[in-house]
Amino acid sequence: MSKTYIPVGYRPTMTLYDTQDAIALIKRNFQEDLARALRLKRVTAPLFVVPESGLNDNLNGIERPVRFDIPATGCDAEVVHSLAKWKRMALYRYDFRPGKGLYTDMNAIRRDEELDNLHSIYVDQWDWEKVLTAEARNEETLHLTVRAIVGCICDTMDAVRARYPHLSTEINRQVTFIRTQELEDRYPEISPKEREHAITREYGTVFIQGIGDKLKSGQPHDGRAPDYDDWALNGDILMYDALLDCSMELSSMGIRVNAESMDAQLTKAGCDERRALPYHKMLLNGELPLTIGGGIGQSRLCMLMLGKAHIGEVQSSTWDAETIATCEAAGITLL
Repeated sequence: MSKTYIPVGYRPTMTLYDTQDAIALIKRNFQEDLARALRLKRVTAPLFVVPESGLNDNLNGIERPVRFDIPATGCDAEVVHSLAKWKRMALYRYDFRPGKGLYTDMNAIRRDEELDNLHSIYVDQWDWEKVLTAEARNEETLHLTVRAIVGCICDTMDAVRARYPHLSTEINRQVTFIRTQELEDRYPEISPKEREHAITREYGTVFIQGIGDKLKSGQPHDGRAPDYDDWALNGDILMYDALLDCSMELSSMGIRVNAESMDAQLTKAGCDERRALPYHKMLLNGELPLTIGGGIGQSRLCMLMLGKAHIGEVQSSTWDAETIATCEAAGITLL
């Protein structure tokens, strides 16, 4: 059953030609601004990895990666879910120094994703990662980085509005920071996703901090793999989508685990078998740099800025028949 929702009276305000032009403008401006703000260098990245490397992202632990055999190598490979661990290994291999980092285009397939206005089986995002000193591995660094990313988003929105003045998207530069336990305490009777909608509707731009560990209720706010983010120093950047009247997660990010926090989180998550994987061994032995990093959704950013009702208006993917029919009835062309 399709979960696509079309707001009453919605009609696209841009031609397909102008939409493609605007997408190019957003992607070009934002990645250049992000690279300057965070001191990042662009690198190339893999579409797939060997499972035995331990480099693929486990996400919530239930998503099935797309796996295929490679006769020429005699092994299997998995399409990446994200590049969270690969980026940290790349910083080590390329000898990046503290205060500098990398970014890349990340394209993934998430076959088990439920399809709706914001979700597609195709994922495109800017993945970035930056080396930290031990002294900079703290909440202040996390918050400064969040504010810098939001600043880049707002600057790009200004550039887009200058070319397309009819666009009415408003983005709040002021970030409201709130911890997941504070959010649960504030809205104890509703679900975590509903809490996100409520807080973002109130403040516009929100960073929800501390995702992965259990709250007082006994449940985590949301799932996070135990072997890349430090669950105390991570979070999501959310912005309010007025058209759909909901929160839109634009970035999942955080200060990454060190040996101590990964050791504890692997045990909490019941994933101690991962300690034998090459990446995990290096991290537990202190061989990998301390880092901060995340992913920023390209299609979602375009969707928000251009006032689109469905993510299929800004990316090419595959949809069920009901979604296609719902969009066609509303005059929406899926790319």
